[in-house]
Amino acid sequence: MGEEKSSAGLRYFRLAEVEEKNSSRSTWIIIHHKIYDVTKFLEEHPGGEEVLREQAGGDATESFEDVGHSTDAREMAADMVIGELHPEDLHKIEKPVDSLVTMVKDDSSWWSSLVIPTLVAAIVTLLYHMYFSK
Repeated sequence: MGEEKSSAGLRYFRLAEVEEKNSSRSTWIIIHHKIYDVTKFLEEHPGGEEVLREQAGGDATESFEDVGHSTDAREMAADMVIGELHPEDLHKIEKPVDSLVTMVKDDSSWWSSLVIPTLVAAIVTLLYHMYFSK
């Protein structure tokens, strides 16, 4: 059985394989679903080896983007791509999207939607007739 490849011709790796690569002898990280072997870059990384080691074996997308890497850094990273995360494992690293809208649970029953407004209207009508009938 041959290796599965992505549409870009890169080998697919399972998340379990990537998670095993978290030592100083072999350090892999995931950025935007691509797998990077950063082992040889550990000592050269401007932010220090520990920055990469903290992300080793996992998804470093958020950390990578939060730092605001330069175009040069992104080009250097492109040379370290060894594959892509297998499509079946993508959901395992997806983070839920923060919603800016707060949802209100609607637990109203029929009486609060119909009876209360009807009663208020009846009381207002009664008070109107009492006030203006003099």
